[in-house]
Amino acid sequence: MHTLSCVIAWIAATILVQQPRNESQESAHTKELFRLENVWNEAHVRGDANALDSLWADDFVATVPNMTPMTKAETIGIWRSGRMKFLRYETSDLRVRLYGDAAVVTGRVHRIRNLGGRDVDDHWRFTKVYVHRAGRWQVVAWHASTAGD
Repeated sequence: MHTLSCVIAWIAATILVQQPRNESQESAHTKELFRLENVWNEAHVRGDANALDSLWADDFVATVPNMTPMTKAETIGIWRSGRMKFLRYETSDLRVRLYGDAAVVTGRVHRIRNLGGRDVDDHWRFTKVYVHRAGRWQVVAWHASTAGD
């Protein structure tokens, strides 16, 4: 949780010192973030740990219902083990907001995963935090909660 709090504090600080972007640059970044959302979804269905490894920054943290927060190494370990397979991973209601070299993507996700021979059907709302480093966007935090509606 401490890492998530630090990420949120960093985003708030970034918003306060944000430099204006030109519209074409902002449009290009927004388009790239939507593309990366599709890469994320497809990687889950294909079980492509390498694509997720590339999307996630080294300081990535995932916080999802009924689990403790997980680092990139812990999350990639689950992927590489093959214990979990996704039958469906679809997002909707996506919204992208840019804040300098950070971006927040929010939306809904419907995912069906097989875990230990049992199918689990999740309907979640999510928030992803991306940072733009060394010319590319990577996810530093992903938080999901059960959709209440």
